[in-house]
Amino acid sequence: MGEAHVRTPEGRSATPPPIEEREGRPAEDRTLLRRLRSPRRPRLWFEILLIAVSYWTYSLIRNAVPEQKAKALDNADWIWQVERTLHIAVEDTINRAVDSVTWLIVGMNYYYATLHFIMTIGVLVWLYRRHPGRYAATRLVLFVTTAFALVGYYFYPLAPPRLMNGVPFIDTVVVHHTWGSMASGNLADMSNQYAAMPSMHIGWSTWCGITIAMLARPLWARILGALYPVATLAVIVSTANHFWLDAIGGLICLAVGFAVAYAWYGAFPYRLSRQVASRPVAKAAPRPKPRPTPGAGAEPAPGAAAVGARGKSGEPAAGTAAERAAARAAARAESR
Repeated sequence: MGEAHVRTPEGRSATPPPIEEREGRPAEDRTLLRRLRSPRRPRLWFEILLIAVSYWTYSLIRNAVPEQKAKALDNADWIWQVERTLHIAVEDTINRAVDSVTWLIVGMNYYYATLHFIMTIGVLVWLYRRHPGRYAATRLVLFVTTAFALVGYYFYPLAPPRLMNGVPFIDTVVVHHTWGSMASGNLADMSNQYAAMPSMHIGWSTWCGITIAMLARPLWARILGALYPVATLAVIVSTANHFWLDAIGGLICLAVGFAVAYAWYGAFPYRLSRQVASRPVAKAAPRPKPRPTPGAGAEPAPGAAAVGARGKSGEPAAGTAAERAAARAAARAESR
C-alpha cells in the first residue's frame, strides 16, 4: 500500500505524522529507551562513586534493620529443624572438626573477612578493563542481588549458627582471637548480627565464579572461578556463620539479579558484545534543491527566440509584445 498524503492549505502534498506521534508516543521516547538499554562504555569516576555509595547504602540499611533477637533465634531454631528433617543438619559437626585444625580455621576466619570484598571488587575492575561491553549488565546483576537481599534481612531476621542456644556451635573468631567477622568479637556492635538470610557471601562469590568461568580465557582461571563459591560455602559453614539454607537464599537472590539484567538488556550479560559498539556518526541530511519560480529561468519558445534575436530593421527586438508590435509598425513606416 502506498503512503497516505494530505493536502495543505497552500495546495502542496504532505505526508501525515507517524502513528506513534499521532497517538502521543513520540519516536524520541523509544529512541531514548533504546539508548538506555544499550551497553555504554563505563566511566571510571562514575563507577567508583557508584560502588562506594551503593556499598555505604547497603551497609547502612543492613545495620539499620532492627535486631529482633528473639525472633531471629526462633527462626534459627526453625531452620535447624528443617535441615534435620532433610537430613542435612551437619553444620555443627563440620564446625567442630575444622576448629580442631588451628591453622585451617584461622585461615578461614581471614578468608571470611577479606576475600569476600577483594574478589568482588577485583572482578568488577577486570570487567571494566577487559569486558567494557558486558560490564554494565553484569554489574546490574550484582546490584539487584544485593538489593533483594536487603528485603530478606528486614523481613526475616535470622541468627547465625554460632549464636544459637542449645546447639554446640563454636564461634571460631572469639575462640582463636582472630579478626574474621564483623559480627564477632569487638566488631559485633558495628554490624547487624541477625542478618544471616540470605548469605551474600554465597551470592557475591557465585557471581564472581560464574563471571570468571564464563569470560576468562585460561582454563586454570575458569576452574578456579568455578571452585571459588564452593570454597566460600565451606568457609561460611565451618566458621558457623551460615546454614546451608542461607546459601540457597543467596542463590535465589542471584537468580533474581540475572532475571532483571536479562529483562533489561534482552540477553544474558555474558552473551553481550565484549566491546562497546561505536555509535555511527549521524550524517547531515542533503539540502533540497531550490524549486524554480514559475516563469523564471524558463526557456523561450522557438518563435520567440527568432523575434527576440533581431527585428527586420536590424535593431534588437523589444522585450514585450506591445514593444515588438510598435517596432514592426515603425519599420513599415520607414520602408514607405
